[in-house]
Amino acid sequence: MVSDPWIAALTAVFLWWFSTGAILLVVRVADRRGVRVARAVTLLALPLLVWGGWTYLKTLEVLSVGSAFLGFVAALAVWGWIELAFLTGVVTGPVTRPLPSDVSEGERFIRAWGTVAYHEMALLAAILVLGVVGWEAENPVGLWTFVVLYFARISAKLNLYLGVPRINTEFIPGALAHLPSHFRIRKLNWLFPFSVSALAFACACWLERLVAAETAGGQVGFALLAAITALALVEHWLMVLPLPDAKLWRWMLPAPQHTKSKTPEGPHGF
Repeated sequence: MVSDPWIAALTAVFLWWFSTGAILLVVRVADRRGVRVARAVTLLALPLLVWGGWTYLKTLEVLSVGSAFLGFVAALAVWGWIELAFLTGVVTGPVTRPLPSDVSEGERFIRAWGTVAYHEMALLAAILVLGVVGWEAENPVGLWTFVVLYFARISAKLNLYLGVPRINTEFIPGALAHLPSHFRIRKLNWLFPFSVSALAFACACWLERLVAAETAGGQVGFALLAAITALALVEHWLMVLPLPDAKLWRWMLPAPQHTKSKTPEGPHGF
């Protein structure tokens, strides 16, 4: 049953939902208690990063059902800690103030980059390390999971910068309250069609590999990758489609301590 690709795909969906909710819950609680608590939470969560890196290394040599699942979870653990460090305001960027209204487009881009510069460097360092260690490994599930998350997140950030119809600020913590000023609401931008097309193509490639896989481990691995890529594709479409996806996590979170601007709900998956 565990080796069933459908079970693997549903597991990936659950882990995406649960991991996102857990991070949002921790960030919301830390946000209510102040900067020191946010920093302490990020430090206390370091074992998650260490476990993710160690497990990733241990799953590279053999592609089995178990190693495929563990590689996938290990990549989520590494990714999750870096996202937690970003959302708590520990690893963000040098720009921590809202965007002035009278800046040029060039300055707007530089300032927007400055809000996430350290975070982007941390993600880049992580993907380079995972890539160097895991390139041509027998089990590539962990590496490709992180690659999908990395490029999907870059695409999402660029689309938010260029402008999309729906942007949600509900789950943005106080440490990142300046971020929405760098977003732009518009009908669509030139990048969006390329983003969804690339994600759809990647998902189709994983599904093709799943069908062609000759081992249970390969089928499970490609099912996990297809599911996480499909979720990234859905998150992109939620920048356009009027669906209340925030309800997936809102019920489990305490009320925010500070009031944020209300905009139509958008993508929230980590």
